[in-house]
Formats: sequence, structure tokens, C-alpha cells
Amino acid sequence: MAFFLRARALSLVPNSFKYLKNYSLNALQRDIGAGVTVGIVALPLAMAFAIASGAGPQAGLFTAVVAGFIISAFGGTRFQIGGPTGAFVVIIAGVIGRSGYEGLLLATILAGLLLVIMGLLGLGRLLQYIPYPVTAGFTSGIGLLIFTSQIKDFLGLQVSLMPSAFVGQVATCAQAMPTFAPATLGIGALTLAVMLTVRQFIPRIPAPFAGILVGGAVAWGLGLDVETIGSRFGGIPATLPEFLPIAGVTLAKVRSVLPDALSIAVLAGIESLLSATVADGMSGDRHSSSMELVAQGAANIASSLFGGLPATGAIARTATNIRAGAFSPMAGMIHALTLVVFIKFMSPVASIIPLSSLAAVLMVVAWDMSEPHRIKRLLFAPKSDSMVMLSAFGLTVFVGLTTAVEIGVVLSAILFMKRMSELVDIHSLDTGLPKEAIISRRTGNPRVVVYEISGPLFFGMTHRFIDVMRFTRKKPEILVLCMRQVPTIDATGLEGLETVIRRSQRQGIRVILSGVHPTIMKVMKRMGTDQVVGCDNIFTDFSTAVSESLPYFTEDDSSAKVVMGKAAHSV
Repeated sequence: MAFFLRARALSLVPNSFKYLKNYSLNALQRDIGAGVTVGIVALPLAMAFAIASGAGPQAGLFTAVVAGFIISAFGGTRFQIGGPTGAFVVIIAGVIGRSGYEGLLLATILAGLLLVIMGLLGLGRLLQYIPYPVTAGFTSGIGLLIFTSQIKDFLGLQVSLMPSAFVGQVATCAQAMPTFAPATLGIGALTLAVMLTVRQFIPRIPAPFAGILVGGAVAWGLGLDVETIGSRFGGIPATLPEFLPIAGVTLAKVRSVLPDALSIAVLAGIESLLSATVADGMSGDRHSSSMELVAQGAANIASSLFGGLPATGAIARTATNIRAGAFSPMAGMIHALTLVVFIKFMSPVASIIPLSSLAAVLMVVAWDMSEPHRIKRLLFAPKSDSMVMLSAFGLTVFVGLTTAVEIGVVLSAILFMKRMSELVDIHSLDTGLPKEAIISRRTGNPRVVVYEISGPLFFGMTHRFIDVMRFTRKKPEILVLCMRQVPTIDATGLEGLETVIRRSQRQGIRVILSGVHPTIMKVMKRMGTDQVVGCDNIFTDFSTAVSESLPYFTEDDSSAKVVMGKAAHSV
């Protein structure tokens, strides 16, 4: 117990503490360079994600500042960069549409509490077991929804009210296509072209920043009549995030946003741990999933209390941080401070950023999220995986992300159980004894039958085990179950085993168990299964079980011993 508690305590130590003990000037220089670079990358993305979510651009910046600082300072990774991400756009827009911005803040606080609890309980590893087809399906679906939602601003369409559903958005944009603004489309296309060019030929320069810089400069220099952050939102206030306590919280409000809070918590946990895993692969480090979830929870709570949005680890910004030469989590904190400097001294510049440029940035983000090459590859995977991926994709696009994740995980669990049950093999064994020794001359029935079970005896295959063990016509005198290849058993498996034992005993068949693993034996004793079969009918090895049954086989002890050796060797 003491060892377990010590291990849990060590898993809840922020990663920054390990690197700041022996911090050097060279490390600080590396972190400043990386932090400023990532801050420049995060600047347009934070505003774009917030606007696409239905919030103001300052909400995205506040999230990147508050949550980004906490995630880096107290997280379980060395290079993680936190903030608003594209994965949350669809969820945030839905919550704001149903419950308003205050409902979103409450849901984010609840999600933060859930993440903290998950981290303290060490549940981070469970999130890593969500199958890849599920994450690929709903991530691609989110990408498509983000892309569709940006068509209006990219083309400058005259739409009074944009539906939230995918089909409605497509239909509305198609109907409004004649109202597109050439100047708006031109700036969006220019931003897109600059981003793709920079990514291809000058990858060291942040493509989103370069695209928005060129697009904004051209629109401002030519005096084009395009919608900007200033014209829609009135610009960004040059004030730092302020504490905004949530008032009027009732049990009814908590119940209404709890499903959304659960979706935010699960998605934040999945994406943050996925980002941490990617960072580990790039750097050779190893993250603490427990501490990372605790930090993510604290960051989401703080973000809500300071007027922000849900936050998580951002894979692209984390990768940029590593490539820029970051040394420690200090780089993530510097990234947050870089955004503070922008808010305080350069917020008027944000007013001239065209919305079509931000739409172009989000379209590229949506394409990157969708990962068409991975989706195409999954179509050639086993049909079950392809079905799960397509189901998660379709449910995300046409129903909702929460439903997609829930049903996707359930489908994957069902398919996993089916595959596991197919791996379990129940087959009869040849005892090696002469036929005349094991067949009753009086009844013609076998005196003994031996079955070997290979694989976990769990609820997914219990019914098949019971069906195989049905003796309707030729009932043996003894049934030997060889369990040497059974590594684990659950309560349903034990119940099925007891069903077979009781049914066999009612038919006058003696059941003998052989090769029972010690851990399974402990479970049997706790559950009382050893009393059902009888302690004198449980043996540690097959040879002993066969020797116990030999008097039923033949009266020739010497030949029986030889045959017993052959039977044991055959198993």
C-alpha cells in the first residue's frame, strides 16, 4: 500500500518542477524563442476558434492565456501547449445555442472538476483505450463541420441566420451563393494561398500568422470593403482577463449542462493525452497522464472563471513548440505571456483582421483535422473498424459529437468482445487411452471426455461455453476441463462454469478441473465455486487429474500409467 501511495504521489508532480530545479540561461533562451514562436502561431488560431464557436475573439485569447499558462505550469508533460482547439468548436457552438454563454461556462467548470477527479483516480489510461476508428471518425466529422461553418465568411455570403445543423448550413450557403462578395472571396483566397505556399516552401514561418498578415495588410492597404473583427465585434479590449464568478447556479442548470460537461471532459482528456503521446514520440520523453488530467481540469475551471472557453492540449502547437527548440514547460508559459503582450499593446491591430482570412485559417485546420489519407486507409481496414469509423463520422456530422463518441465507443466495445470471444477456443482432447478402456461396454457411452479451454473465460463467450458443454445423448461418466490456457475469468464466466458443473452433476457426470491458475483459484474460493465443483475435483495439473480418473478408464494399473503419461504429454 505504501508503495502504491508513493507511486500515485509521484505521478501527481507537475513536470515543470523537474526541469526548473537546474534551469540555465541557455535553457531560458531556448524557451523564450520557442514560446514566442508558439505565441505567434496561437494568436490567430485562438481568435478564429472563438469566433467559429459563437464567442468573441477575446474569449479565445483569454483561454490561451489562462489555460495555456496553467497547463504548462502544472501539467504532466514537458512540451504541452494548451488552449482552445478546433475539436471544441462544434461542442461550444451547440452549448451556447442551447444554454447561452453562461451555460457554457458552467459546463466547462463541471468538465474541469470531472477531469481533476479522473486524474486523481488515475483514469488517464482508460481514455487511451478509446479505439482509433472512433477518434478518427469524430475528428474527421468535426473537421467537415468546421469547414462548412466557414463557407459563409470565406465567401462573404449574405446570410441572416446560419443554421447549426450540417444539412441546413449546406442548403443555406447554396441558396445564398449569388450574394457572395468578390473582395471578401479574394482576401480569403489570398490568405489561403499564402498559407499553403509558406507551409510548402518556408515551413519555419507560422503559416496562419503569415496568411492573416498578408490578407489583412492587402485589405487595409487597398481599403477593401470586407468584414473584419472590428466591424463585427468592435475589436478586442486591451484589458487582461478578469475574474468573473458564476452566479445563479442551480441544480436544474447543472443537470441541463451535465451531458455537455461530460462531452467536454472526455474530449479534453482524449485530445490532451493524444497530444502528450505525440510529444513523447517526437521528444523521447514520457508524460504523466494523471497529472496532465489534473492540470487540464484546473485549466478549464480557471478559463471559465476568467471569461474563456474549454481548453485542451493542442497537437499542432505542441509540435511547433518542440520543433522550435523548447527546453522545458517554461516555453508554454512564455507562449501565454506573449499573448498577454499582444492583448495589452497590440489589440487595435486585431480590429483590421478580415474574417475571411480567419475563415481560410480554419479551413486549413479543418482539412488537417479530417486527415483524408487516414480515412482512406481505414476504409481498407477490417470491415468492423471501417463501420465504426463511418458510424462515428456520420453521427458527428448529422446527429452530434456527444452521440457519436458514446455510440462509437459502445460499438467498438461490442466488436472487441466479439473478437475476444472468437479467440477463445473450446475443443475436445484425445486422452491417448485405448478406445476399449474409455468406452462403457454396457452403455456404449464414453466414460471420460476431456475439453481444453484456451483464452479468457469472460462474459463474451460464456453462452458458447455452456452450449458446447451440453451432453444430451452420450453422457460421459467424467468431464475433465483443462484450464491451463485460461489466464483470467470474470463473474459471468464463473457463473457459466458453475452452470455447467451443476447441470453435469444432475446428470450424474463428475466434473474435474485441471491446471487452474492460482489467481483464478483465489477468485473461485472467494466466489464459492470451489465448493460447487468440490475441492477434491480441482487439480493443479492435467496428469494428476487423469490419474484420478484412471480407475474409471481401465483396471490395468501398469498400462494406465503408461497411457496417463501419453495423455499428459499430448496436452
